[in-house]
Amino acid sequence: MSQVPISSDPTPDAASALISDVVAKHEAELVDLRRDLHAHPELSWGETRTTQLVAERLESVGWRLRPLTTTGCVADLGTGDGPITALRADMDALPVQDVSGVPWASTVPGVAHACGHDVHTTALLGAALALGELHQRGELPGRVRVLFQPGEEVMPGGALQLIAQDSLADVARIFALHCEPAVDVGCVGMRAGSLTSAADKLEVHLSGTGGHTSRPHLTGDLTFALAKVTTELPAVLSRRLDPRAGVSVVWGLVQAGSAVNVIPEHGVAGGTVRILDSEAWAQCEPIVREAVLDIVRPYGVTARVDYVQGVPPVVNDPGCNAILSAAALSVLGPTGQTSVPQSLGGEDFGWYTAQVPGAMFRLGTRTPGGPTYDLHQGNLQVDERAIGLGARLLAEAAIAGLVTDV
Repeated sequence: MSQVPISSDPTPDAASALISDVVAKHEAELVDLRRDLHAHPELSWGETRTTQLVAERLESVGWRLRPLTTTGCVADLGTGDGPITALRADMDALPVQDVSGVPWASTVPGVAHACGHDVHTTALLGAALALGELHQRGELPGRVRVLFQPGEEVMPGGALQLIAQDSLADVARIFALHCEPAVDVGCVGMRAGSLTSAADKLEVHLSGTGGHTSRPHLTGDLTFALAKVTTELPAVLSRRLDPRAGVSVVWGLVQAGSAVNVIPEHGVAGGTVRILDSEAWAQCEPIVREAVLDIVRPYGVTARVDYVQGVPPVVNDPGCNAILSAAALSVLGPTGQTSVPQSLGGEDFGWYTAQVPGAMFRLGTRTPGGPTYDLHQGNLQVDERAIGLGARLLAEAAIAGLVTDV
């Protein structure tokens, strides 16, 4: 993997130079804000304090806030009636205990920014500060919208809420970033086409008469039926859907009974269904429902399937991906990009790219030579030099999006 030295600073054009200067001017403020957000994480739909901090700072540099009925913040900048380029960041934290040991560790028990959304929020705010100064100088070539989105970590996710509130109205392109702790700071991960996968939530609830384990023939053996569901459903999907779609069913919860000699009356299995392909994703839910009923039918129990279609894959539009690549070349130099594989993780930015052309890049957050952390783990640490780089990349992508024909 090629990495670029942190000191690399290719010769930029005037807009790039101004963006770089403004971000550098505010870098200490941005790091302080990120640490503040990290110390005070808020779960999905409860991002009240985060929303207030962001909104106040946006208004202070001329952004016009759009009304929302939820937490989160959407704001516009610029004039005219041309198409809008949008930038999006997510704001919510996870129900995970922070064990990072840093001085700015979470002060909220059992809640932590274990996915880097504090970095996403701060980088987008840095981009907004730079774009605000361009606008004040009369050098912003169009209209930009920033979406600070709540509720990304729950299904079906806050993106649908913002879309329902016209946050994509007049938007021609949308860009976003996501922390990548397996890539060094100073480098970004790029991928054309599908970057992430579809992710759905599945729960199977079984009910029966219950009974004694010595007489399974006189009752519905619910526990046995539940075991059949957990093993046979993935096998059925592997034969009913195109295997190239990479369907993955993984159970995170299986519960039934409380005594070894009692067949319980109720049981549940819960997990996620992840799919690489959009077409297979559209076909999956009815097949799951049908298959579960067929699997449990011989065992004399009844099934209820709760299936929540979570998020589609993030599909990077070729033109938008090229804009991000050009921004990375400007900010990071010729060795500042690396190719990343498609992830089985879900990202509700996919709802935006299903509506308008867009692209997301992976922002390197690993200190060169340092440990590789994983997302959704309480020990996650990031190299904070990524914040300023992310801000510059988003701001440059916005400018390029405004001056490039759709």
